[in-house]
Amino acid sequence: MYDRNIFKIETNHVVPSQGKILISEPFLCDHVFGRSVILLVDYTENGVVGLVLNKPLPISLNEVLDDFKDYRESIPICKGGPLSMDTLFYLHTFRDVRDAIPLEDGVCLNGDFNEIKARMRQGEEEEGGIRFFLGYSGWTYGQLEKEIDENTWIVGEGNRENLMDEKNASCMWQNVMSGLGGKYRMWSRFPQVPIMN
Repeated sequence: MYDRNIFKIETNHVVPSQGKILISEPFLCDHVFGRSVILLVDYTENGVVGLVLNKPLPISLNEVLDDFKDYRESIPICKGGPLSMDTLFYLHTFRDVRDAIPLEDGVCLNGDFNEIKARMRQGEEEEGGIRFFLGYSGWTYGQLEKEIDENTWIVGEGNRENLMDEKNASCMWQNVMSGLGGKYRMWSRFPQVPIMN
């Protein structure tokens, strides 16, 4: 006899805050947020801002910004969310960048872009890391908490490894869900649309 509760989607009751990640529940059928992992970059009484970490766009930064047209390699961009798709955000591990916002485990958001470009041209990103995003995800005050209560999201800990792992974006959702252990590990193997299995 199996435990029917293993299939019951429910939150892990971790409180969301800046630097935490949101992991979508397994059956969320939404082209933007289904099987997504979102880093919370701002969390205040005015609302919440996050960046989707695992939805690569079919364009590169080299195609978007003239400053990178002659860069030595193609620089991927992810869709940070459905809002302000004309705005560029970046996560990086460069130390002491002017105006950068520290988030979690040595990872920072934005900062002086001219300084970032200079460091990239000097090859510093090979020692750390940088990821680019167009757009962001946002919630009004209380909206995210309501969605968590409705079991749309599970809250996890952000760490440098999963925040900066661009190469494994396609399996990031499965990896972080499985990393929560217990029944979440089983959920990580569920097909998003069970009838298609």
